Amino acid sequence: MTDNLREIVLGVLAAGVTAALGWFARTYLWRRRLRRTQRFFGLPHHSECKLVVNRDPATSEWAVARNDVFALLELSALIKDCGARADVVPHDAAQQGFGERTEFCIGGPTSNRRTAAHLQSLLPGVDINQDAERGPDQAAFTVGGERHLMERGTREHVLLARLTAGQDAETRPVFLFCGQRSITNQAAARYLARHHTRLMRKYGTRGDFCLLLRVVNSQAYGPDVVELVADVTRAATSSPATSA
Repeated sequence: MTDNLREIVLGVLAAGVTAALGWFARTYLWRRRLRRTQRFFGLPHHSECKLVVNRDPATSEWAVARNDVFALLELSALIKDCGARADVVPHDAAQQGFGERTEFCIGGPTSNRRTAAHLQSLLPGVDINQDAERGPDQAAFTVGGERHLMERGTREHVLLARLTAGQDAETRPVFLFCGQRSITNQAAARYLARHHTRLMRKYGTRGDFCLLLRVVNSQAYGPDVVELVADVTRAATSSPATSA
């Protein structure tokens, strides 16, 4: 074997080893990120979760608002990436506790009984105006004594929460998307899809949180422009002080 041929063979072998090591490294990092994501969502491979949907209050028949359907699609992509399966359950048919399966609950307490139950038991520090008639206080959020009004199409709010009620590590979380309008539910689902990696870094794969988000100018930008108003976890999960 000549020196030139030997160098060619060694170069090919070195390139092959480098490519193999790179592939193994990328695969390891991808699997590591996937496992962290699965722990964050409580969705190991082949597990099941439920998507609890509300009823469109604008119709007399059973229907899901258009933007809430889009929210379901955003969440379905996340669930598929984790290798899990989802059942879509109407809010008035989800009559069981939480913790056994991951739950994604969409809609405010007016249109989703399940959300109303979660607010009462898991987020007692949140008060939402449920008056049906339009007015300045319609759908207003009060968290920690601060009031957040809805300006339809201009400034609207939504709560995005991951909740386990402080139970053990095996408890599957509840993800709550509680908005003043259906477009804000979609905005919160999109926010979770885009920023779940950052949320994992901040809160860990087991941590609870409750974020107050503001959807800006939805009549022009739809659900795309979202601002983080505040982390309201402590105020939302604490019972409000009662006057003597």
